[in-house]
Amino acid sequence: MATLHWTENHTPRSARWHSENATPAPRRVVVADDRLNAATAHRLACEGTALLWRGDFPQARQLLHAVGRRVDRKPPRRGEGPADSFHLNRRARGHRSRVLGRFLVLLDDEYGLDLRRAPDVRQACVEAYGPPTGPMAVSLTELLGVVGAHEWRRKGVEVPALGARVHPHHGVFSPVRGEYVDLVAHAPLSTPTGPQLPCRRTAFDLGTGTGVLAAVLARRGFAHVVATDISPRALACARANVSRLGLAGRVDVVGPALFPDGRADLVVCNPPWIPARPTSAVEHGVYDPGGAMLHDFLDGLGAHLAPGGEGWLVLSDLAEHLQLRTRAELLATIETAGLRVVDRIGTRPGHPRARDTADPLHAARAAEVTSLWRLVRA
Repeated sequence: MATLHWTENHTPRSARWHSENATPAPRRVVVADDRLNAATAHRLACEGTALLWRGDFPQARQLLHAVGRRVDRKPPRRGEGPADSFHLNRRARGHRSRVLGRFLVLLDDEYGLDLRRAPDVRQACVEAYGPPTGPMAVSLTELLGVVGAHEWRRKGVEVPALGARVHPHHGVFSPVRGEYVDLVAHAPLSTPTGPQLPCRRTAFDLGTGTGVLAAVLARRGFAHVVATDISPRALACARANVSRLGLAGRVDVVGPALFPDGRADLVVCNPPWIPARPTSAVEHGVYDPGGAMLHDFLDGLGAHLAPGGEGWLVLSDLAEHLQLRTRAELLATIETAGLRVVDRIGTRPGHPRARDTADPLHAARAAEVTSLWRLVRA
């Protein structure tokens, strides 16, 4: 258990340190309040000094934004190629995260925040961290993320394909990019040359996250859907959503695992699409080091398909436009796994970043296509 140490009013103090992305406890900590200006806060944070906030909570948020603007004055350089630009952008985002992560707050033994005009964050913290076990220091950026996740969970995300809301939990990727959901909701349930999937009996949803694709498959007529994930948070989130949607009798959520036991008529997987290291829990929905989950899905698919069954790989080609993976490499991996492609259905993303011309990665994002690859045994 990491511990944060600081001196306040000439008295040494300490508290348990927590970081969702495993950032070590800062070694240098000073107490800060409303008298601190953005220039000094920026300088101290860039030097590695953490600032334990003791002033007004809205003022802390304003100061955090002001320091963020100072960091953003030096945008990431454009690289010599797409891959180089991607890595430089990730490095710049990492620097920004480290600097802003040096604004700290102290939660009491019930997750209370003893600051002027502070919101009640106790329920949000229980949802993210579990029952309180004593005072705890966290970064302000992490706490704001926890509060934001609580609001997502409370309000939910409208999923047109379901005609209902899905409620993401903290650390679980939210289905805000609806193109992959729509692909699974509307792709034909038969091969171009073969019959409809036999009786629509059983489907697997691998890496279910919120459970949204498992729910879509159940609504499409599959009598039994098995949803898996390796994340305990995702498993709890999926179970809650399946129950809320009235599908608990048809959808089983199991894990932690990628593949469940047995075979299915349809196996669906929407793996992270960027082969790079995630830096937070929620980034596991986007970044997959070395494409490990993609390879595990393809390598294990054949052994889990029922006779006449299909595998649906839902994957963005952004990594190809960033030159982090080639189409030839993807096709070779499919072939090596003893599979063949019978169809591919593509769609353009609708998220705002695809239209942001100021984004250093705009050219790659503007060219991105998300595809549903329909795979069978070779």
